[in-house]
Amino acid sequence: MTNRWFIYPVAALSALTMLAIGALLILVIVTYPRLPSLDTITDYRPKIPLRIFTQDGQQIGEFGEERRAFVPIDKVPLQMKQAILAAEDERFYQHGGVDYIGVARAALTNLLSAEARQGASTITQQVAKNFFLSSERTFTRKFNEALLAFKIEHNLSKDKILELYINQIYLGQRAYGFASAAQIYYGKRLDDLSVAEMAMLAGLPKAPSSYNPVANPRRAQLRQQYVLRRMRELKFIDDQQLQLAQREHMKVQRNQQGFNAQALYVAEMVRQYMYDKYREEAYTKGFRVYTTLDSQHQAAAYEAVRKGMLDYDRRHGYRGPEGFVELTGESNEDTYEDELQKYSDAGDLLPALVLSASSQKVQAHIKGGETITISGNGLRFAARSLSNKTNPQNRIRRGAVIRAQKNSDGGWSIAQIPAAEAAFVSIDPDSGALKSLIGGFDFNHNNFNHVTQAWRQPGSSFKPFIYSAGLEKGITPSTVINDAPLAIDPATIGGQNWEPKNFDGSYSGPISMRNALTKSKNLVSIRILMAITPQYAQEYVTRFGFDPKSHPPYLTMALGAGSVTPLQIAGGYSIFANGGFRVTPYFIDRIEDGKGQILARTEPEMVGKNAQQVIDPRNAFIMTSIMGDVVRRGTAAKAAILGRHDLAGKTGTTNDQFDAWFAGFQRTVVAVAWMGYDQPRSLGGSETGGQAALPIWISYMGKALKNVPEYQPTVPEGVVVQSHDSGNGMTNEYYYQEYTQTNPELRLEQGSQNNGQVQDEVKDMLF
Repeated sequence: MTNRWFIYPVAALSALTMLAIGALLILVIVTYPRLPSLDTITDYRPKIPLRIFTQDGQQIGEFGEERRAFVPIDKVPLQMKQAILAAEDERFYQHGGVDYIGVARAALTNLLSAEARQGASTITQQVAKNFFLSSERTFTRKFNEALLAFKIEHNLSKDKILELYINQIYLGQRAYGFASAAQIYYGKRLDDLSVAEMAMLAGLPKAPSSYNPVANPRRAQLRQQYVLRRMRELKFIDDQQLQLAQREHMKVQRNQQGFNAQALYVAEMVRQYMYDKYREEAYTKGFRVYTTLDSQHQAAAYEAVRKGMLDYDRRHGYRGPEGFVELTGESNEDTYEDELQKYSDAGDLLPALVLSASSQKVQAHIKGGETITISGNGLRFAARSLSNKTNPQNRIRRGAVIRAQKNSDGGWSIAQIPAAEAAFVSIDPDSGALKSLIGGFDFNHNNFNHVTQAWRQPGSSFKPFIYSAGLEKGITPSTVINDAPLAIDPATIGGQNWEPKNFDGSYSGPISMRNALTKSKNLVSIRILMAITPQYAQEYVTRFGFDPKSHPPYLTMALGAGSVTPLQIAGGYSIFANGGFRVTPYFIDRIEDGKGQILARTEPEMVGKNAQQVIDPRNAFIMTSIMGDVVRRGTAAKAAILGRHDLAGKTGTTNDQFDAWFAGFQRTVVAVAWMGYDQPRSLGGSETGGQAALPIWISYMGKALKNVPEYQPTVPEGVVVQSHDSGNGMTNEYYYQEYTQTNPELRLEQGSQNNGQVQDEVKDMLF
């Protein structure tokens, strides 16, 4: 009788078990045929973003919803795969899609801890979820996930499943897949990562936000250490490798783009072009666009603009904190980080929240989790804002948001984002290919591209085009022109009263055309324009690519009162540099599809091939010679620090110092620097082109021409050379040959007012 009472519960339990198994089988039979087709993963076509590179292969941009880079499984480093298995699924190569041992272990751990601390989803299950299912936590979803895992395992190899996981999983910072994450977080390819870096990335899938090394570096490190220990337990690494990896100091890229070359303005130019051409497919088809930029030239330009603008900014004083945060006793690091997320990065000028401040020391929390101390010389720039006498809105105090910049010695200084803006562009004068382009101080702060979009008055940087027109009309470098005040008839300048003056307010009297440009004499430029007529000059400057509508035929054109962009000026100066040929600036070399097939390639206008000659090569040579004097002994004499004799250019400063320019070249590169405010106002009384823009140009050229030999120009056929007293000693002067040969009586002597074929009435205007 007793045995019967024992049999009944066992029988009942067995029956229930059989019913449960039967129900499960029925559920499987009903559900399995309804599972999604595996076409999505058997014919895997991920959305590959648009990627943009310099001509030497440095990535400068990426656009698309998903920042992704596909990498075949046989190209994934072994230790990267091992780190992933250690973090996510150590029995991946043993189970059939669902790891029952892992499920039991996780259940036991969660039971003992009385909370859900461990999950048991295999890599195959995660692939199923990422491709086909939602993230809801329901029995139905988990059941379908398990069935899909079995189906995937039945149809795909283990390596193929792992390949899908490695390329599809989300890893924070809009990065999908480990190859993309390696680039974004470390600026490296997968096979260049250290074991410590691999472990950091392998720890991300569990919680990409919580373990993000940019947003949560401390939590990320704890997760990384766990992965490293698991790798050691599984014998993927030895004790020495573990210790080295645990001690390794890793530098995560603060630049979320993850690109070394600072060329976001060019990347945006490419994005706009590609969208216009391909619309939405531009962001998903894996196009690779190679620009004409040289990464070394781009880096030199970026550093030059940053230094030039920060130097300018320091000359004009600290303006005060960017904002204030109300800090309470309960404020902590999470609070600080949340508040600093409201402030965009600006290169090495890091947003920082002041925790305490005095005239001797400032403690601040910088974006990313570090608390720094600023003292000594690091406070000098903002010393006035540390005084208790300063207006509270301009005072650095607890809760103030400032910018901190790391010094070369490892210390910190208070800095600020300049209120002014700058632009810089350099091109190859033989093809028009852009070598570098910096559209502003910082793209994240202001994405307006001042190189291509800012229409500004060029000031005296436009004078060489007027002088070039004068050469075509018979004026020579030695023509003596009167630098004296002028009474301008209002009718000749559109009905306005105008009393032009030289920049320094002084006049030199009789002066040669060469010396007049060297010293940037405004009255001489006006007299040249009067002699050749504004209408002729307006037509002539179209040879350099300028729109006549932007340069009305008034005498103010002589002083650069029209409108230009820095890129237009660069294109114009390239004609002087290359001997008279018009080339069109361009920035895209070629476009490739995802398989590396070339879809389009730019066929530029090339000097010596298909470029049109728009000015006489003698004109270009003589103008280069004159602008060489500007650099050697004129308004750009600071460039002598470069120690070269093959440079030429012209400074430019507009009325009230609204714009500062320097445009110049060496035979192999033309470069233009500009500085000004977006809402035009004075840069400051002493901020001329030579003071504000020229140092940027010098800094760039010093690096760009480092290994470039000096260019020795050849005098073009049809140019004659004569010794001449320039007022600065004897020098060689150049003339068009036909003027001296066909009119020997007009051959210029020292002090002569004769000037080749210039007519008497023109002479009167000049003198």
